[in-house]
Amino acid sequence: MHAKYTYNLFDLDGTLTDPALGITNSVMYALEKSGYPVPERQELYKFIGPPLVYSFKTYSGMNDEEAERALWYYRERFSAGGLFENEIYEGIPELLADLKAAGGRVILATGKPEEFAAQILEHFGILQYFDFVAGNTLEETRPEKRQVLEHIFRNFPELSKDNAVMVGDRRFDVEAAAEFSIPGVGVLFGFGTREELESAGAARIAETVKELRGCLIED
Repeated sequence: MHAKYTYNLFDLDGTLTDPALGITNSVMYALEKSGYPVPERQELYKFIGPPLVYSFKTYSGMNDEEAERALWYYRERFSAGGLFENEIYEGIPELLADLKAAGGRVILATGKPEEFAAQILEHFGILQYFDFVAGNTLEETRPEKRQVLEHIFRNFPELSKDNAVMVGDRRFDVEAAAEFSIPGVGVLFGFGTREELESAGAARIAETVKELRGCLIED
């Protein structure tokens, strides 16, 4: 058993865990506090993946100032419990353990603030498998996935298209990977569609965690 890639970069939401309940509850709270209409929960699934300020502006029609305030409300609710209204996908802990045993390095690449992300990984008992946790900051200095990858590449300058892969469920993950010339593996058990991932240029698409394992580990 050996890892196909030395560096395995993983998105968090929709890739390692299903965060739908906590994220949508926090978006609902932010919209209500902002005086905006609160749609049905399913309508808010599109908030999972993109930067939140972008989502509040694009999907709710907020201006810059309103979106920044809504982000603050969102984090107020999320930090008070929303981050644990979350479930880890079946088979993910075993996949991460196998990747490490196979000689791979595991890096988180999330749009979430690193503080929240580390708490979630620890909550699910998988923080131990990660060599590095990279994400946004509470000051919003890395809201976009490409900025998170830039941060990773600064810390691991040896990363290249020959030794690294990005795993995620949305086009933002695949498009950011392409900017750094590394392959993107899309997963369909999250919140993106096959069409979205294929259009973004995913090198491989995995329907299940078992299929994802086959993309990353040679038995």
